[in-house]
Amino acid sequence: DENGDLGPVYGKQWRAWPTPDGRHIDQIATVLSQLKNDPDSRRIIVSAWNVGELDKMALAPCHAFFQFYVADGKLSCQLYQRSCDVFLGLPFNIASYALLVHMMAQQCDLDVGDFVWTGGDTHLYSNHMEQTHLQLSREPRALPKLVIKRKPDSLFDYRFDDFEIEGYDPHPGIKAPVAI
Repeated sequence: DENGDLGPVYGKQWRAWPTPDGRHIDQIATVLSQLKNDPDSRRIIVSAWNVGELDKMALAPCHAFFQFYVADGKLSCQLYQRSCDVFLGLPFNIASYALLVHMMAQQCDLDVGDFVWTGGDTHLYSNHMEQTHLQLSREPRALPKLVIKRKPDSLFDYRFDDFEIEGYDPHPGIKAPVAI
């Protein structure tokens, strides 16, 4: 809306999914509990796709469904993204979910595994072509390392100062308009 409110999208669905009897399910807290108590489960899933509230959302969830998986003491996550702006959205989504995997792994005393991304309607907008060609012309640099400087008591107690990126040597930023 005019205030930037998208309605009951990610935060509400992840942390307060409404049930028919008036309760709310905190999917993130549930996932943490599952990872700690039943890490071999194949049902460690978070969904933002609530068909009962889609009509109240300004935009249906793009990164709609993610699943955690533990193998050999490593936590991995697979995200299904139903719609993706490759140039502007995808890099942010990859970084955000990779950070989430690191935080969840630390909270559950697991090593970090893989982040796997799957896209549905994956698109590169015509007004991002010049920027994309520039990005693709650049020589990749060494990957940085994420350092989490402390382990808070809860996933919900992390602060900005808890994170440090070592060896980050980015190319200059590339601006692009949001395509709506």
